[in-house]
Amino acid sequence: MCLAVPGKVLDIQGDDPLLRSGRVSFAGVVKNVSLTCVPEAKVGDYVLVHVGLAISVVDEKEAEETFRYLKEMGDLDGLESAPASPTPP
Repeated sequence: MCLAVPGKVLDIQGDDPLLRSGRVSFAGVVKNVSLTCVPEAKVGDYVLVHVGLAISVVDEKEAEETFRYLKEMGDLDGLESAPASPTPP
């Protein structure tokens, strides 16, 4: 199942609406996300993200509720930080 996950915009890079991106926090896991489809998004806003693309701006209450439901369902397993690379011998 494909889902959009809510996250909080931490910062934004770029002025061109077609190239704008930002760092988005998903309960502490920070990912780079395209903000092309949400030109109105600003730092501090919550956005719904699907495969690295923010698709809409949502309010904080809705974001927290959606995140809680996804966590309860176990649908956030792929959102974990990548494991550290093993140190070569």
